[in-house]
Amino acid sequence: MKFIIVGGFCYVVSLVVNYALRLTVFDAKPVTALTIANVIATVVSYFLNREWSFRTRGGRRRHHEMLLYTVVNGIGVAVNSAPLWIAQYMFGLHVPNVSRTVEELSDFVFGMIIGVALAMVFRLWAYRVWVFPHDDVRPAPNRYEVPTQAAAVPAPVASDTTGA
Repeated sequence: MKFIIVGGFCYVVSLVVNYALRLTVFDAKPVTALTIANVIATVVSYFLNREWSFRTRGGRRRHHEMLLYTVVNGIGVAVNSAPLWIAQYMFGLHVPNVSRTVEELSDFVFGMIIGVALAMVFRLWAYRVWVFPHDDVRPAPNRYEVPTQAAAVPAPVASDTTGA
């Protein structure tokens, strides 16, 4: 469930960055815009997955884990971009072959739905197998455990030396 929540958040990051780029500097390059958006979302995803979704999994040194994560997500970005590339350059679903509306709809379906779904399945599998392979290697904080306080030591009692 946590993986899906992180994925949903990163999907929104990818969507916003993708369309921000498409509506400004990469109007004629939808595959480039999607690829950059996915790279940014991947960086966000690493930290959220590492510290929340897979916080008890691991088994590797952090630099090795991050290298594997980078390789897996490099493949994931390619998997995500592939359907859009196929739609644009193999099927010719771009202006002037089709209307601007058809191109936008095609880009959304192939890039943001099909591509994301394929990449999500690949990443979930690859994270569990290669990046965070062992379960329960890092302790998870227990939400229900009440922190224990050190026993209070009573203050020394002043002795009455007056004899009264």
